[in-house]
Parts: sequence; C-alpha cells; structure tokens
Amino acid sequence: RPPPSPRDALLLAVANLNGVPGLLPYNLSLEVVMAIEAGLGDLPLFPFSSASASWSNDPVSFLQSLCHTVVVQGVSAILAFPQSRGEMLELDLISAALRIPVVSIVLGEFPRRSLNPLHLQMSLENSLSSDADVTFSILAMNNWYNFSLMLCQEEWNITDFLFLTQQSSKFHLGSIINITANLTSTSDLLNYLQFYLESIKDTTSTMVMFGCDMEKTRRIFEITTQFGVMPPELHWIIGDSQNVEELRTEGLPLGLIAHGKTTQSVFEHYVQDAMELVARAVAAATMIQPELALIPSTMNCMDTDERNITSGQYLSKFLANTTFDGVSGHIKVKGSSIVSSENNFFIWNLQHDPVGNPMWTRLGSWQEGKIIMDYGIWPEQAQRHKSHMQQPTRLHLRVVTLIEHPFVFTRDVDDEGLCPAGQLCLDPLTNDSGVLDNLFETLQGGNDTVPIELKKCCYGYCIDLLEKLAEDMNFDFDLYIVGDGKYGAWKNGHWTGLVGDLLAGTAHMAVTSFSINTARSQVIDFTSPFFSTSLGILVRTKDTAAPIGAFMWPLHWTMWLGIFVALHITAIFLTLYEWKSPFGMTPKGRNRNKVFSFSSALNVCYAILFGRTAAIKPPKCWTGRFLMNLWAIFCLFCLSTYTANLAAVMVGEKIYEELSGIHDPKLHHPSQGFRFGTVRESSAEDYVRQSFPEMHEYMRRYNVPATNDGVAYLKHDPEKLDAFIMDKALLDYEVSIDADCKLLTVGKPFAIEGYGIGLPPNSPLTSNISDLISQYKSHGFMDVLHDKWYKVVPCGKRSFAVTE
Repeated sequence: RPPPSPRDALLLAVANLNGVPGLLPYNLSLEVVMAIEAGLGDLPLFPFSSASASWSNDPVSFLQSLCHTVVVQGVSAILAFPQSRGEMLELDLISAALRIPVVSIVLGEFPRRSLNPLHLQMSLENSLSSDADVTFSILAMNNWYNFSLMLCQEEWNITDFLFLTQQSSKFHLGSIINITANLTSTSDLLNYLQFYLESIKDTTSTMVMFGCDMEKTRRIFEITTQFGVMPPELHWIIGDSQNVEELRTEGLPLGLIAHGKTTQSVFEHYVQDAMELVARAVAAATMIQPELALIPSTMNCMDTDERNITSGQYLSKFLANTTFDGVSGHIKVKGSSIVSSENNFFIWNLQHDPVGNPMWTRLGSWQEGKIIMDYGIWPEQAQRHKSHMQQPTRLHLRVVTLIEHPFVFTRDVDDEGLCPAGQLCLDPLTNDSGVLDNLFETLQGGNDTVPIELKKCCYGYCIDLLEKLAEDMNFDFDLYIVGDGKYGAWKNGHWTGLVGDLLAGTAHMAVTSFSINTARSQVIDFTSPFFSTSLGILVRTKDTAAPIGAFMWPLHWTMWLGIFVALHITAIFLTLYEWKSPFGMTPKGRNRNKVFSFSSALNVCYAILFGRTAAIKPPKCWTGRFLMNLWAIFCLFCLSTYTANLAAVMVGEKIYEELSGIHDPKLHHPSQGFRFGTVRESSAEDYVRQSFPEMHEYMRRYNVPATNDGVAYLKHDPEKLDAFIMDKALLDYEVSIDADCKLLTVGKPFAIEGYGIGLPPNSPLTSNISDLISQYKSHGFMDVLHDKWYKVVPCGKRSFAVTE
C-alpha cells in the first residue's frame, strides 16, 4: 500500500496515544493544533519553507509571528518533517529563538556541527551509530581486536565506529583502505588491494567494509580470489546494514558476516514514537513542576529573560532522558540531539548448507545493545579459506577456574601427560598472559614441551557444565587454574584472582563456584546463577569420656521417675490382690508355709524390670498374675527404648560449639580465645566486611587461603579454628565426605547467594550462556549434576538434619 501522508500519520498517532491509559497525568490528552505548510488537511496552516517570502525577506518578523502563534496555542513541542539541510538549519534557529523543543523526522540523518538540545532529529533509515554498535559487538564477541577498514565511498561517515573502538584499549586500528578512486579500473583495484592486503596480513585479523553495496562487495572478492591476493586467515565483516532479500552468495567468501534489520521501517511508527517521546517527557516534567511544564513561559517573544529557564528548556531535559520501547524500536536520545530508534538486527554468516552449497545462515540477533546467539551455531576465528568447501572453525576461549570441591577437582596426568578422564588443564601458578600464551601454543603444537608438573586433569560439577556449554554453543576452550588461587577482591589498587584475569583479558570465562556479589558485578559480567546457596558455619564435634551416671542418659529423668513410681504402685496392688484373694499366700491362708508380703511384690517387679532371674515368690491368685504380666509388657517397652538410645552414649558424648547463626554473640563478642575465620578474598569475607566490620577485623588473623585449609584447621589436633564460615554448598560437601563424622554445619543459613559464570564486562556471551543455563534448569540437567557430585554418607545426612 502507498505510505500514509504526514497528516494521516499524525492523526493516527494522536488517536493511538490518547487511547493508552496512564500515558499522561491529570486527564491530559495529546492534540495537534497547527501545521507548517505541509498541507495536512483540516489542520490550520502556518507558512514555512526556505522559499517562503516571509522567511527570506524578514526572518525576525517571521519568528515573532510564529512565536505568538505558538504561545497562543500553548504548544509544548513542534513536530517537523524537513527534507533538506537548509530546512534543518532553519528549524535549528526556530528552536533556539523560541526555546521550544523541535523533533524533526527525516529520511536520512543530517550531520550537524552544533548540538542544539532543543532540536532533536529522528531518522527513518538505519542510524549510523546503530550499525557501528552492531559491528563493534561482533568484533568484541570474537576477540578480533586488530582490524582494518575498507571504504568504498569517499564521504562515508565512520566516526561513530571509530569512537567506539577508541574507547577500548584492546582494539587496534591497522589501515584505512579507501578504494573509491580505484573501483573503475580492475587493474588499479587489483594492484591497490594487493599492496595493502600484503602489508596488513601480519598485523590485522579482521577487515570491516563500509559504504560497499553488494555489487561492489562481490567485485572486490571476485578480483582478490581470482588473482589470489587475499590472505586466507583474514575475517571479513560488512559494517553497513543489509537487506536480507538483496544478499547474494555468488562470488562471496565463506565466513563473511553481515547484519540487517529484522523489520522494515514504517513511517507512521516513527511519527507515533516521536509524539510518544514528547508525551512521556511532558508527563515526567508535569509530575515535578506542572506550572512550568504545562504553561508556556516565553510570554515576551524574542525578549526572553536569560536568567530564567523556559518551559521548553525545562522539557528538553526530560526529552534527553526519556527511553521506552516504541513501535519502531527501542527509543532513546543519544548525545542530546539524536532520537535513536534501535531496531533489532539479524546477524548472518555465509556458510555451507548440508549439501555443500553456500548459503546465508542466521547466527543470532542484536537486541538492546547485546548479541543474542541462536542455539549453538556461532563460528570461530578462521572465517574463510581458499577452498570454499572448508568449514569455518569454532570459537576458541580461554577459561580460568579455581579448585573447589565438588565443583572442580584435580588429579595428576598419566605418564604420557594426558587425561584419561576429565579435561586437561594447566596450573601455571601465574596470571601473566604472555606466559599462558606460550604454554598453550606449546601445548597445541606438535612439539609439546610443557613441564608435566604444570599439567593437571580437571573434573567436577563445573567442568561437566563447561563441557555441556561447549557442546551446545560450538566452542573449544583452553583451561587453566588461577595463578593466585583467589576468587578476586580489590587489593592494592587492582583486582586479584578470577576477577583480575577477566579484566586483564587473560581469560574469556571463569567457571567455578564463583559467587555473584555487588562488588564483582560492578566490574565484570555474570550469567544467571546455575547454583543457589548461602553462607554457613562449620564446626567440629568433640568426644568426651562418659561420666558415671551416663547409663541414665538414654531416658529422660521424668521417664525414670515414672517407671519407679509405677513399679511401686504395681507392687502395692500385687500385695493387696494376694492378701484379699482366698487362694493367695496371705498371713491367714490355709496353713501356707510362705507368705506373699510387700517385699515379695517388690522383688517380683524389680526382677521383671531388669530382666534378671531371682528367687521370687510369684503370686498365686489370678488377678495378681494378670497384673504381673501387664507389668512385664510395660517393662518390655521401656527396655526396648533404653537399648535403642544406649548406643548413642556408649561412645561418649559429642559436644560442639552451639552457634545460632551469624548474629550469635560468640561471633560478635568473642571471648576465651574463640577462633573463627573464612577464606581470604572470598564472597564470605566481603559479606562479613561489609555487614560486620568489627567482626571482620577480629577474624582477619584466622582467615585461611582456601576452603580445604579451613576444614583442615578444624579437624587438626589440637584445633586451630573453632568455627569456619564459608559457602554452605562447599561446607555441606565437606560434611558429606567426612569419614570420621566430626564435622557438622550449625545455625541458620544467611546471605543467600548464587554461583554464576564470570565473563569480561559487556561480553556478548553473557545473555546466551544465561539462556542455556535456564534451559538446563528446566530440562533437569542441573539436577543430574547435583545428584552426581553430592553423594551423602549417613553421617552427612545427620549433619544436614542438624543444620535444618
């Protein structure tokens, strides 16, 4: 259908936005009150263009007339549709003179030297800054830091892209190859490309093309391929947004990367988003100072008071800070004068289809500043080879880990330096990237001279997770153990441990029991948690010799009292029944040789209770004998209860430090040499330091380098620690494998946290790995890992029960 006119787009936008509940406060509504020589139907016209006589003959009078009209109408902002650079300059002057915001909707972005915060422009075409952001994200994701540029148009604007790369010290620009003047002659183009491509092949890994349409791109690659002047290891990226329908495969190399919008631009969507931008800014300003936001303050046109802020200037501050998800994309203002509608972009890569023919394959998408990969198909380094039948290789990452059972274990390699099970990892005892580069290059080369003492086999919960991610995301990895054995903390002006390696670029990923906390999250990226835990307190039980009265412990004292009271009552009734019965052994019985007395009844009851045979006088009457059997049944239950509890006290009493949790007085007011600590530079230490500074100052002397050191100090004879604070996931595992059953966790858990995978800041892998982790949780893979690595022995079950 034909594109709508500006009038139809305006009226449609007003109708749509007025139907949005809560967009404007105080029952306010949007209204279009005037038009500027655009022929917008029934809307009132106001003449304006560069050819207008009133403008060219008397600009001052024109501005005064326009100002009075605007003030009378109570206009909050002006929406314009300039079609030339001259009209943009005139709108600049109008916004500056009237001090009213102007939003210009243009087909293509007009470069401006002056940044007038009152004049915003929204481009219908792809923003150059958006293309720069997407291309920059692709380079950063693949670690292609050494790059060169190829320009096919002389005046092509690459300022935004260069600005992004200059903000990071990792990126290094090689050469800018401008082939604009050589495109007409094949021989000139060949000689030019041959000279520059040969000069950069040792210093540049990636070539980014700007200003090259598909026909020019195809011609460049056909010439370089035909005459063999293209370095086979060079990666190629088209930096400008492409239309997927215009992408060709003929003459293009495998591995070429391109991007384009997921949806086409729609004019009425941009108009609606421009009006919504103004509406949202007015709403925000009205909630703070309604008298300034709603009433035009330029009452005396062309003679405003410089000391007082106008309503338009006040509104412009809110315009610059308004962001929302519009119908054309994510709307935000960049650099105070550019209204950016950030569309979602698809990213394509030229690959082989299943039968070996080249085809454009979608790798993922770019949404809100991040690359979201499709499931496991992102290619790695060598984007193209001379043979078009050779597939691109996979992404290669360097992963750092830290030994923490059961998440990461290590064992020695075999005699040949290999790992029959688990992943080969290096323990270089350093975080120097140069040393690590040399070690891994030597390890991957034909002549492996890495000392065998630096080689380890890593396995465990996190290694299984890493292998699963590598399989699903199609990447390879080199694994090494962090040199200083620390998780990471700010110390002596820099970050240590895992965090330091990620920030220095030594590693691309950190996989271990890596706690997510505020300090670390401010400097590096974390995925969503793959394991939830908290902090806990570990103590050791102590064996003591049982005192002489320990045989009474299996039953409570009230039970003992009840048994002996019942015994004597039973004896009394046995005596009475026997004496009152005509057949009993009574003092007046039928010439009985024996008399059943109260002492005889006690003798019977005690003999039955303790299960010992003795010379007793059993009662003769039936009532007494029935009562004696009832007493025997009662004694049987008591004896069973006693023997069941007796085993617990036969080995002596186990005592331990009873701590209610992190707020226990023993921790906050330690006395009599009570010793407790945690792992240095861990999240547990950071939590105690932030929450309880005095406690942290006391426990610093008892802190240990690693978790296994803290456990060893607890189990040492004599103990070097009375309590050890650390992640409960780690403590529970130590309890479960304690063969002596001397360890248990006590108190209520505190400081809920999670383990995540650490990545460098703004890593494009973060969101993709988080999505996969969520899938693993929903599909039960994380439960399988937990059941595999947490094998609880009976004493471990007892320890968990005590914790609960």
